[in-house]
Amino acid sequence: MAAPGLHVLFCGINPGLMSAATGHHFARPGNRFWPVLHHSGFTPRRLRPDEEGELLDHGLGITNVVARATARADELADEEYREGGRLLEEKVRELGPQWLAVVGVTAYRAAFADRTARVGPQERTIGGSRVWVLPNPSGLNAHWRPPELAQEFAALREAASLPDLSDG
Repeated sequence: MAAPGLHVLFCGINPGLMSAATGHHFARPGNRFWPVLHHSGFTPRRLRPDEEGELLDHGLGITNVVARATARADELADEEYREGGRLLEEKVRELGPQWLAVVGVTAYRAAFADRTARVGPQERTIGGSRVWVLPNPSGLNAHWRPPELAQEFAALREAASLPDLSDG
């Protein structure tokens, strides 16, 4: 779900089995992406995965590093990440979002061969697009609690000069 000229193109790691079955990003009920997206101010309400098309109304899009669905991201091979990074670079150059937001520092490191990357803005740019790495909102990433996830997402929203659309 992407279009040219977005403010932010969010990029997940790869579809989970639930996402593959439903055809929607971050579809697993325990995934915290949709609530965090709202609480960080990117959306005026919590969207459901089947409402992901509404992201475009806010200048946001969503894609993945790797297209192959797995139960867990650790089932992906290094070659899949590297090829996914190459294809993602092509997509970003074509679409030209203001920011590419990779959701998962481990995925970013593997896809772009940047072993020292940390959560936050990166020095790397792709075409004219800046890059930001966000924590993975999966429920498996338990050391990032929802308030901290929302804070990291909000920092990106602020860097992109987008208004706070949250209700609180």
